[in-house]
Amino acid sequence: MNKKDIANIRKQFKLENQYLKIKEIFNVYVKKESNEIYHHICQPFELLEQEAQELFLDNFKKTLTGQLDTKLFELRFQHGVENSTRDLLYDGLQMEDTEDWIEQMLQIVEKMYAEKVYEFDTVVTFLRAEYRKPTRKRDPESEMGGSDEVYFSPLIVCSLNKIDQPKKTLVFDYIERTFKPNTLLDPVINLTAPLTGFLFPTFNDNAADVNHILYAAGKANEPSYAFITDVLNCEDIMTAEDDKIGFEMILKNVIGDTVESEVISNVYEEIDRFVQEKEEDEEESEPPMINYQDVERILKVSGVEDVDTAKVEHAFKSVIDDEHHEFKAANLVPKTIKINTKVANLKLSPKELKYVKYIMYQGKRCLLLEIDEDVVVEGLTLETKNPGDNGDRSSDSNF
Repeated sequence: MNKKDIANIRKQFKLENQYLKIKEIFNVYVKKESNEIYHHICQPFELLEQEAQELFLDNFKKTLTGQLDTKLFELRFQHGVENSTRDLLYDGLQMEDTEDWIEQMLQIVEKMYAEKVYEFDTVVTFLRAEYRKPTRKRDPESEMGGSDEVYFSPLIVCSLNKIDQPKKTLVFDYIERTFKPNTLLDPVINLTAPLTGFLFPTFNDNAADVNHILYAAGKANEPSYAFITDVLNCEDIMTAEDDKIGFEMILKNVIGDTVESEVISNVYEEIDRFVQEKEEDEEESEPPMINYQDVERILKVSGVEDVDTAKVEHAFKSVIDDEHHEFKAANLVPKTIKINTKVANLKLSPKELKYVKYIMYQGKRCLLLEIDEDVVVEGLTLETKNPGDNGDRSSDSNF
């Protein structure tokens, strides 16, 4: 799934939506430490009070919110796993009988708590629905298209949420006009911060893909690898942060410990150009990937000398242990670059890095920042000086 596919699904979680027909909601209350299923209940979603419906819909929207490879991950199921989660979910999609569906979901709940122990009570919520999307926009003249012609697919969404125990408080009773302890101390389901969750199946250009699942981590760049392998029975993943760190180590392996700022800027610009070209290609549905051959080309056009195939292959083998590994190109370019010093902190985009030079001036390390405009401090424009204005004309050669 790409971010557009995910956004299309997420925006459907709203009341009275003809493109997402929600059938049932299944809640399972699990006790802390013992992992005992204290209670479970399955209800037609339409029978919930409207406020409860809105709370659950917001919860699922939050579950499916985040950046791909950072908080949301499209996972491939492992093959040959007995009683696999894929089979449980796939069969669950086809079942007409609610009791049969409940049994399938309870088996997934058992997997979720087989090894993991929480220090607080939790609730697992499953939603069974049918996702519909128009095959084309409605033609106002022919009145064809729109909701009359739709793709449709059953789906299951799951979220795991913490139970918060309310604290004893004092309240003011308006009728008796007195302060007294709050006696309403029912446990509260924290629907605003899902611990984890998933969507099955995934969708690519409106087509359902039952061989993948969209997993949602609780925090960015902190996926639960145990949940991925033991609960969802999926293959291992690399986060966007993992990709970025691995790529940086490969660059250091090929280029060396020191490099000019312009070269780094050129590398990021070339990767960004590569991503844009791939995304503009209508035939490309998969995210743009970069292999060792692409890295070799990018480094050469960016001004890195003494680069060859063998050197880049060796770097891949040393860092990733796989010379044929491919990086998701979009994960490699940082949104911002931070340069922190004792004097000041600098924050800029990768493309702007070329305007920063690291130099020696009068025996001191300095950052030279190329700008086009005057510098104003507290309403006063700073006076422009040349390097030799302090009497040290010889320092001009440093620039």
